[in-house]
Amino acid sequence: MKLFYCIIALLALISFEGCSNSEYVSIPHDETSALDSLDLKDFALLHSNGKIVILGTDESSASIKDGPAMKVSFDYDFMIGRHEVTCNEMGLDCGDLPVTDVTFFDAVLYANKRSKEEGFDTVYTYSKAVFDDDSSCIGLESLKPHWDILGYRLPTEAEWVFVTTRGWEPKESWTSANSDYLLHDVCTSYYTLDSICDMAGNAMEWVGDYLVSFTEEEWVDFVGGVRDYGPDERVVKGGSFRNAPETIKPYTRGDIYLVTASTKAEYIGFRLALGTIPHASQIGNVERETDSDVSVSVNSKKFKSLAATNKGKLVFREDKSGNLYYVDFSKNELVAKELSANVPAYHPDISPDGKWVAFCTGIEGVADGSELYVRKIDASDKSLIKLDVKSAVIPRWRVLASGDTVIVYVTSAANNKNDESFAQTSTWQVKFSKGKFGTPQKLFDGAYHGGVSDDNRLAVTGARLLRANRNGHSEIWYNGEQACNVSLNRNNNKMTLFLDFGGKTGRQFVRSNYETHKRIFFADSTGNLVRSLEAPEGYTFDHPEWVPLVDSLIVATLVNSEGAHRKLILANVYTERWVELAQGTELWHPALWLDVDERVFVPPLLDIDSAGVYYTDQMESYALDLRVKMEWFWKSHDTATAVVLGSSRVLFGINASFIHSESVLNMGFPSGDIHAISFLTLNYVLKHMPKLKFAVLEFSPDFMWDKEALFWSPVYKKSPGFKYDKTHDFWKDSIPKGFVELVEESYKPIAEQTQPYSYDEFLMPSNGWGRATVVHDTMKYELDDDDVDYNMALYKFVINSLVEKGVQVILVVPPQNPGYAKTGAFGIYAGRRSHAEELLKRAAKLNAVMMDENKMGKHDYTSSMAYNTDHLSREGAKQLSERLDSLFVDLQK
Repeated sequence: MKLFYCIIALLALISFEGCSNSEYVSIPHDETSALDSLDLKDFALLHSNGKIVILGTDESSASIKDGPAMKVSFDYDFMIGRHEVTCNEMGLDCGDLPVTDVTFFDAVLYANKRSKEEGFDTVYTYSKAVFDDDSSCIGLESLKPHWDILGYRLPTEAEWVFVTTRGWEPKESWTSANSDYLLHDVCTSYYTLDSICDMAGNAMEWVGDYLVSFTEEEWVDFVGGVRDYGPDERVVKGGSFRNAPETIKPYTRGDIYLVTASTKAEYIGFRLALGTIPHASQIGNVERETDSDVSVSVNSKKFKSLAATNKGKLVFREDKSGNLYYVDFSKNELVAKELSANVPAYHPDISPDGKWVAFCTGIEGVADGSELYVRKIDASDKSLIKLDVKSAVIPRWRVLASGDTVIVYVTSAANNKNDESFAQTSTWQVKFSKGKFGTPQKLFDGAYHGGVSDDNRLAVTGARLLRANRNGHSEIWYNGEQACNVSLNRNNNKMTLFLDFGGKTGRQFVRSNYETHKRIFFADSTGNLVRSLEAPEGYTFDHPEWVPLVDSLIVATLVNSEGAHRKLILANVYTERWVELAQGTELWHPALWLDVDERVFVPPLLDIDSAGVYYTDQMESYALDLRVKMEWFWKSHDTATAVVLGSSRVLFGINASFIHSESVLNMGFPSGDIHAISFLTLNYVLKHMPKLKFAVLEFSPDFMWDKEALFWSPVYKKSPGFKYDKTHDFWKDSIPKGFVELVEESYKPIAEQTQPYSYDEFLMPSNGWGRATVVHDTMKYELDDDDVDYNMALYKFVINSLVEKGVQVILVVPPQNPGYAKTGAFGIYAGRRSHAEELLKRAAKLNAVMMDENKMGKHDYTSSMAYNTDHLSREGAKQLSERLDSLFVDLQK
């Protein structure tokens, strides 16, 4: 509030503190005629007597603050300001803009002041006023409204909603859709039928009610409720220039964050009302609901896919009951259990060992005092350990270099906009060991409740301004724009996350407009913005927090368009992948602990759901073996000197254990035809095998009629890993740190699926050649098929690509059942023998060495060397591998 008004308010306080105006002007008993006789051009008379309005809503998507729907009737008329109180009216130098950045108490003082100036009695009495360093009123002790006195006052929520029944057009109001995120002069948007303007948008408005739960019974002359629990929360109405028009509803009662009577915001103002309320009625103490509707949304597998461990615990506030809840992800059954207490519980944080939770009774942005407690994360143990200090808010655990576990806290989490007020707060830490607190130690002047780095060289806070203590010097970040929900990652990157209110700096950074709390912003250790994370469609963020000791993960609440805190999520900042952890009616202040010693290393720039995931249980079974081979590839790509590619014939037929002259990597897998050979060679072998001397490619005539869509396309299309590699150009420049670990930890086949061979060696038992079975009609295959020409050209291209890199190519023709020599078929899947002979002649002309171990069936692989009609056993693999080993030696002579 500007100095001019502050002086007026203080003078009014000195003259009239604690009493009504002694120059009371008598008003006729007939209230309606009295209002009719008043000539107040900026006020409209509403004939509400005998009318009914509905407060709140029964919409299932709405916040619990907004329900249930409640019927209210009037037996009086009232007057209300045609517009929000302006700067001109308060003597401020901002023209006809609505006056904002005022507390509820400021509005009350102005109402009393105006009543006196115009000869009315004052509606509000109080015994003492408290002002902050900005001369804003932050407390009126023994404040009492006298509804039977005619004077200026704030409208009741019922009166305010009644006005909206006479006209409600958010789409024609000043909202985020058209305001450029700025206040506009009053009455430059739509009007109601009673010539009342700006009920929706422009400035959000204080009304006179405490925010208490509605009831299902009908009320007459409703004036709100009695404060019965928690902070001094007040009702604000109408949305502002920061809100999207579709989110501004007549029944909405709050802002995106908790609003108390001492709250100030640059978008909250007020308008005045006038008129006595003859039978004022209030809701008394309403028992809070205790039945929880919290449910865990994630299963263990999904949680681990992002958290990289199942050893984790989630604690959060369930606002409907006011209690904390927790989920232990290491349990077989994931359920949310209540941690009930007889005190308010906000801002929980979990100890480094995962056994304790600290919480406070105060909340960010509220000036009230707060107590700090610690309890075990155990529903059966309700004992609380209290820190014996005057006020402690927003606890955060950390472990010092000495090994001591401490809790960092602040003395106040109130509005930090004023430098002098902020300097009067402080940041402390206190040792906690064996269930007991030590002696608190002061760290800084200023309440840095967003977190303190492990080296104490950076501390941050929000609640209006994004302030930092950097190397002992106080700084204001984000160009002094409004920020809240600040959290510091204490790891080496010291990155700060926060929410904003659609400010100019944020809009310039993301190059677009966005709603309040729609994005989480991330600043580096010097305060420069480095990235942002957008909330899922239909939601905004609240209460985001870093997961301690993890560079990439955050937890946050998702808030729907009605302002209900419905979901808790875990998100990767870099990949922007997220999973839903829990859902309920109102879930606040999530804190997630992970056992970092048990975590798989998760590179911050890699998507754990895609990177290295070459097989999923939705894929064809023949991709199981390739998933294992890809792990082998990334583990040995930089040391192997020879690679084998092809189908299950070389998978089982060539084994590195029998080869001594070269370090061999066998990449064969079932159905690994020329299309798979081409993909793996061009994208992996040539880019990542610097010591490669030999490439052994299977040439089986039946490959020549294969289409890419037959075997290879289903593997590629269903494999997150191959597609992810492609989007990163197959990592040709460098393999990111931790990538190989992700491949190792990705989904693996179970032991039962490996029969009758082991994934450690891929060798088969000796069952014999058996019968020379032909499963296809050999007459349907022709040499002039387009597929034959295409596949032969593909072989030529792959071979030449290898040769250009100095790699010697060997085309191996694996042996099949010699019984095929007595048939018209080359093998179990191939075409005619005459066609196979021609294809082998064409292959011999390619720039490669032919190693024909089949010899049109006239080979020396005995039945004891066979597993079945076209696969070798261990004994056969030994013979083929040793012959390949000899060829490697001969080719280098």
